[in-house]
Amino acid sequence: MNWMFIYTYASHEDEAALCELELHTLLGQPVQNGFIKSNFEITADRSPFVKRRIEVLYEAGSLEELIALLPFIELEGKTFKVLFTAGDVKFTFEEQRMLERTAGSVIRGQAQMRGPEQLFGLTVWNGRWYFGLCEENSALWLKHQKKPQNYSTALPTRAARAIVNLAAGRDAAAIRMIDPCCGMGTVLIEAMSMGIPIEGVDLNPLAVRGARANLAHFGYPNRVKLGDMRFIEDRYDAAIVDMPYNLCSVLPEKEQLDMLESVRKMSDHAVIVTTENVQQQLEMANWQVKDCITLSKASFTRYVSVVE
Repeated sequence: MNWMFIYTYASHEDEAALCELELHTLLGQPVQNGFIKSNFEITADRSPFVKRRIEVLYEAGSLEELIALLPFIELEGKTFKVLFTAGDVKFTFEEQRMLERTAGSVIRGQAQMRGPEQLFGLTVWNGRWYFGLCEENSALWLKHQKKPQNYSTALPTRAARAIVNLAAGRDAAAIRMIDPCCGMGTVLIEAMSMGIPIEGVDLNPLAVRGARANLAHFGYPNRVKLGDMRFIEDRYDAAIVDMPYNLCSVLPEKEQLDMLESVRKMSDHAVIVTTENVQQQLEMANWQVKDCITLSKASFTRYVSVVE
């Protein structure tokens, strides 16, 4: 077995492309019908699309072979619960509960349906049965939707979390990131909640005040400065830029180009979010587009470009 983790995921069709790109960035594997096998480890909370992670302990060619291995699990006095995770074989609700009970009945320990100290996951994929330590996504990003200050045109919180992951990559704690148009701090909050070092800058004093209030509301430190991104001199490992706009207009091309050139000076890797296709301006600013997907809601479309 040359991989160690199984991830299940789900996304709305409007976010399917963002989900696919983010999970491929984090896990190094293509998405496949809600199920990913990978030897890379991320927490279940890292992605807003991941539902559950199983750290595989045992693999077998049949359920019977797998069940024979489970008595060897050492719980060290912990209570436990087994959760069946849907793979590529359909089971009814009753059948899933029966599979959980069958696995749980041979584990040496006390089963606990509410508040177990250890979760286990059981699943089947491509004719193979898997069992291991299970971690569920607590959907921390959902709490961040209730910010005291917000823009009507701000990035959706789930999208912001995924975009942070596109910029940060798998080894996020080792990088230094900036959001030089941070607005009300949506991107900052998602990055900080994942332990990713990030700084925010904005030209608008009201936005800076709002971002600071939002960060304080969730208990995160103030990493926001009032300033013009064109005059930032520090270098960063990654940048995220949600280009300013409102519902009636977008930036003139000259201002867009100035901003993109400014980002190029501060980082060699960035995720640029726009409301129109700006590939020509990106190329003029000496950026190479590695990936570009669209994120749609009703008639409103964002372009998310990963550039180097």
